[in-house]
Amino acid sequence: MDNPVYRLRAMANLVNFSTLAGIAIARVGRARVSSGPRGLWYAEGYTLPFPVAGAFTVGNVIITPRTIAEIGEPAVTHEERHTWQYTVCGTAFMPLYLTAMCWSWIRTGDRAAQNIFERAAGLKDGGYVDVPVRPLRSLFVRSVSG
Repeated sequence: MDNPVYRLRAMANLVNFSTLAGIAIARVGRARVSSGPRGLWYAEGYTLPFPVAGAFTVGNVIITPRTIAEIGEPAVTHEERHTWQYTVCGTAFMPLYLTAMCWSWIRTGDRAAQNIFERAAGLKDGGYVDVPVRPLRSLFVRSVSG
């Protein structure tokens, strides 16, 4: 890893404990952990049913129930963008992400479409679709028929 930017990200995510958390989660999920490019770690064959995702990232660890080759380069690129979000947020990323996911669900009925973290990581690369926002008023006003 010659690029100082990737070294900085790897060090930041090690110091903020997010990569260590990712490796621990991968181990609990019985994933095979190996080093990848650019300071990334790949955890393949994750066996736990949560979270429901083709892949997810914790720190510099990309975790998937499949293999990295199976999820494909766009998904790896998407997940790598999340590693930078951990660099900025540290382990606070997890509750912030859950909050953003809830907001997206409220606004669209979809967990990713209006999730700021998923949008910044690239919805399409992550396999998500952009869903229109529904008016907030529609959440509080019930229609009366007949």
